[in-house]
Amino acid sequence: MHPSTFSIVARDGDAFGVAVASKFLAVGALVPWAQPRAGAVATQALANISYGPRGLALLSDGRSAEQVVELLTGSDPEREQRQIGVVDAAGNAASFTGSECIDWAGGAIGEGYAVQGNILASPGVVGSMAEAFERPGADLAARLVAALAAGDAAGGDRRGRQSAALLVVAPSGGYGGTTDVVADLRVDDHIDPVRELARLLDIHRVLFTKPSEEDLVALEGDLLYEVASALVATGYAEAGASASELRKALGRFAGWENLEERLVEGPRIDRHVLSALRDGAARSRR
Repeated sequence: MHPSTFSIVARDGDAFGVAVASKFLAVGALVPWAQPRAGAVATQALANISYGPRGLALLSDGRSAEQVVELLTGSDPEREQRQIGVVDAAGNAASFTGSECIDWAGGAIGEGYAVQGNILASPGVVGSMAEAFERPGADLAARLVAALAAGDAAGGDRRGRQSAALLVVAPSGGYGGTTDVVADLRVDDHIDPVRELARLLDIHRVLFTKPSEEDLVALEGDLLYEVASALVATGYAEAGASASELRKALGRFAGWENLEERLVEGPRIDRHVLSALRDGAARSRR
């Protein structure tokens, strides 16, 4: 088995992540490993899956990325068929490609990230991924998926496409602040897995991220009347409901639509919640 085939491990602030794509079923179940305050690991080629949990344990003990690679591969009799990428808590990165990995195989290291792949169409896959990741202006999950997309566009795994995955962690960065898993998305078997992964990330952003200031609009005047009418039309509120009753009704609606993470205090509403409410009211009035 050669699960991989191209991946990136990275750190951005207190977030760590891995993105991977391959002509291999459910690659996300094997390659990506990440832990807050520790780092991230991608284990691939003739993958030694134990590199994942063992690598995170070593990172948690304060070992550097380079030390982790040396410790994991040093005692492995099949290390020349292994490939691994590691980023540590300080953002140091390391990548190892065994001499018996199938061509083209190799990696690249940059500030806070490591890219690696085997059975690639060309070295340009790794180069394109690094270039895409280094572009500023997006969060870690978006940059990781952009890197995958760039590698895919450059030829990716020369055997073809099948699966892709994204794992991002940060302290209390997940749903409701009660988990460290910011995103754990997997496309296990698909004709265009990287594109599908990007689509899932777009949905994930709507459902599981807090709204930005640009997402919020003042809930007053005509818009307040529209929202109240829509909540009545959808059956979540009674006509003449008080402001507090409308707020509770909006919360019930958002929860039904899995948009509860986008609720905010005060007289404002998130544009995604508003759009869903408008759609719901339109259906109810037909």
